[in-house]
Parts: sequence; C-alpha cells; structure tokens
Amino acid sequence: MNNIAAHFKLYIVNRYGIIYTKYLTKKKGSHSSIMNRRAPQYHPALMTDMYHPDSAYVSWRTGLNGLTTFDLYTRTAPFGGAYLLVAGLEAALEFVQAFHYTPDELRFLAQIRDYDSAFLDELAKLRFSGEILALPEGSIAFPNEPIMRVTAPFREAILLEAGLVQSINLSTLIATKASRIVFAAEQGHPRRVAEFAFRRAQEPLTVARASYIGGCSSTSLLNAAYEYRLPATGTVPHALIELFPTEEEAFAAVAEAYNRYTLLLDTYDPRQAIHTAITVALRSQETLGHTLAAVRLDSGDIVADSKYIREQLDKAGLDSVRILASGDLDEWKISEMLAAGAEVDSFGVGTSLGFGSGSVERDIPGGSLGAVYKEVSYMDEAGNEIPKVKIAGPKSTWPGRKEIYRHPEWKEDVVQLANEPRPDNYHRLLRPVMRNGEMIPGSLPPLSEIRELAQQNLRMLPLQYRQLTVDQPYPVRFSEGLQALRKQAEKSLENHLAEE
Repeated sequence: MNNIAAHFKLYIVNRYGIIYTKYLTKKKGSHSSIMNRRAPQYHPALMTDMYHPDSAYVSWRTGLNGLTTFDLYTRTAPFGGAYLLVAGLEAALEFVQAFHYTPDELRFLAQIRDYDSAFLDELAKLRFSGEILALPEGSIAFPNEPIMRVTAPFREAILLEAGLVQSINLSTLIATKASRIVFAAEQGHPRRVAEFAFRRAQEPLTVARASYIGGCSSTSLLNAAYEYRLPATGTVPHALIELFPTEEEAFAAVAEAYNRYTLLLDTYDPRQAIHTAITVALRSQETLGHTLAAVRLDSGDIVADSKYIREQLDKAGLDSVRILASGDLDEWKISEMLAAGAEVDSFGVGTSLGFGSGSVERDIPGGSLGAVYKEVSYMDEAGNEIPKVKIAGPKSTWPGRKEIYRHPEWKEDVVQLANEPRPDNYHRLLRPVMRNGEMIPGSLPPLSEIRELAQQNLRMLPLQYRQLTVDQPYPVRFSEGLQALRKQAEKSLENHLAEE
C-alpha cells in the first residue's frame, strides 16, 4: 500500500494571467513532490516563423518599408479536383486585429536575437495599418487566383504571412474536403453527413467549423456545437454495448433512456443484431412510445449488410428507420458504396475530414492545401509602383495588384490588374475587408450565412467541375495587361541580374 500514489491537479493563475498547472504526486507516508507545467498561451505576434522578424529587422536596418502588396493563393486544387471552397477568413482577420507585441514577447525576442533596441521599440508600437481584400468565406476559388490581397508597409505585411496562410490553409482544405464528401453522399438523393473528426483532427474546432461550411449537417464535438451553435449528433460506442451481459440488454437500456435513439449493430454480428434491435424497437415503441430513429454500421461489409438490414427493417414496418454508415470513410469510398447499391441514408466521417486526407490507393495527395503568400508589388519612396516577380518555373509568380472577375454563367474567371476595366457583366470576386487597419463592417457574417453562401456557390458551380476527379481544369484567364506586365517584370529582372 505504501507504493500507491495519489495524484492531484491544481490550476493557479499568476499576476500576469498565465495559467500554471501543478501536478502533485504523494505516496503514502512521504512528502509531496510537485511538477509545474504551464498551459500554452496564444501570442499572435509570435505566430510567425523565425525568418519573419528577421526579415523585418533587415527591412528596418535598410530603411526599405514601402507599401507592399502580397497575394495569398494556391497553385493547385486539392484532392485531384477543380476548385477550392474558401474558409478561414474570420480567423485570419481576427489574427490581424490581435497582432501586437507585448513587453514579455519583446524581451523574448531580445533574448534569442541581437536585434537593435530601437527596432524592438518600433515593434512595440506596430499595428496593422493597411488594406486587405479577400474572397468571402463560402466563395469558390480556383488555382492561381488571389484568395487574399494584402497591402501594407513591408514590415507589417511580412510579419502577418504565416498567420494568414495558416488560417486560410487548413480551413479551406477542410471545407473543400467536406463539400466533396457531401457531394459524393448526395448522389441519387439527399443524404446527411455528420462530422465525427474530433479525436483525430488537426485542429478540432477549425475542422468542425469548416466542415459545416462545406455542407456537413452536424458535429460530434460538443465544444464546437457550443462555440458555433452547430447541431450536435452522436450514437453510442461499442464499449457501451459491451458493458452489458447481452446485446439485447444494451439495446433495451438505450431505448429506455431516450425518446429517439440510435443503435450500433456491428459490435458482434450485425445480421443478428438487427433482429434484436427490431424486437427492442417494437417493444419500446409499444410500452414507452420511444422511437428507433437509426441504426449504425461501423465495420464489415457495409454494402451487403445494409441491404440485409434495410430488408429486415422494412419487413418489420420500420421503414422510417435510417441506416447510418461510418468507419474510415471518404468521398471515394462513399461513392463506391452507393454505386454498389448500399442502403445507407447518412454517413459519419471522421479521420479523412480531420486531416483533409487524400487517397493513397488513388495516389491523390492530401493533408495540406499548399497556400503561398507572395510579394507582387512594391512602392518606393518616390511613389513609383514596382512590379515584383519570382522566376521559378511552375512556381513563378504574377506581378501587380490584381482583381478577379467571374463570367455570370461560370464560363471563365479573369485575373487582371486592378487598374484594368472590368469585363462587361462579369462579377467582381475580391471584397475589401480591412481598410486603414480597421475592419470594414459586414466583413464577418454569421456562420449560418457563410454556409448558405457556400452551398449556393456549390450549386452554381458547373457539374463537370464538382466531380471528384476532373479531366480539364476550370478556365482561369490572365488578362493581356497582366501578361504584359509579367514579361516586363521578368525582362527588367533579367537585365538587372545581367548587370551584376
């Protein structure tokens, strides 16, 4: 008994608001030993890579801090598809608004780099003062189109790079993935998709929000349901079924507990379990008025088992009971199951949503969107706007401040310079969201409106570009003016390099 330890956890907030967690371990007959552990804090100004303040320091030392424009975009669409469903703007703008250096953060920078103290004094006062244009959340974008355009003094703009890219990268990846899964599930007739990703998600709250934008009907994560007012759904785990001596006792306990309930059939033998479930459901309906809403299959031959289960439910007069499938599903597996005749009414999807996974079997990459943030324009002290270009083969950039216009019937998008005239009847896609460092009212609509816009845009997207794999990309045309500027910038750069 002397070796038995008692564990205690204390939460202590110090004078600076930092939460310390103390783990106390005490063996019987011994003194307490204390392990101190501090919960990680959010420091917006430190949400950068090391080379961002280093770049800002070089800019400060050389006096080069003119108005600079950066484009945030992707070079390819994820998962072998044609489009991106834009999400993450709210997080990106909140990051910009919160970006500032605290005295503790500046002391930390002084410890890890020998920055001049005058530079740190400037950082203490730094706030974003520029302009941001962006595609609204729920927009459809295509590769090489600016999702966001940032114009600010160089140091402000460069320090925001990593936080902006991170915010857009994950949310857009997951929203696009969710929209593809929902599209696969809805073939034939509408079927709901529930997001079950919490335990395997990269960032659970971000995943739940983006999945909802992409069309998922609910989340299993209560924290997300609370924060975003999303419908929360769930069934029961195998552990609960195994808790009881028999499957019938487990089913009966669930049926007695809830007015509407779901039973999990594949803990042992789903074809036997459905008969037990029917017996319990009919008895529960008669004695308690409780209704079996759905049954779930999480493993096995879901196609064959779902057909058998549907047949048994219909024979018993339980034709309104839905069949839910889960278990390492993605858009391709769902599509294949339905093509094979699976009798499934809704799906629960976890891992592939939580990671934004691709498909190893199909050699389709996933897990990252690959958004980039590239300098495209710089204004010198004389007020001259200098186009900036990177020459790197397929990674070469398009210079200049740009706009995107879309054909009203989605026949093409045009990326052009901001000072070029708008094509007749085309719709402008970029919207101003920050000006002079201040949020423009209406830039952050409610999540319900974002979801509504996303679903409207997905319905308008021509069917050939919604497919899981596409033969041809959506046509994105770069204007003659933009192409000429690129050639001019490349020629100027080549001449400059030749002189060195």
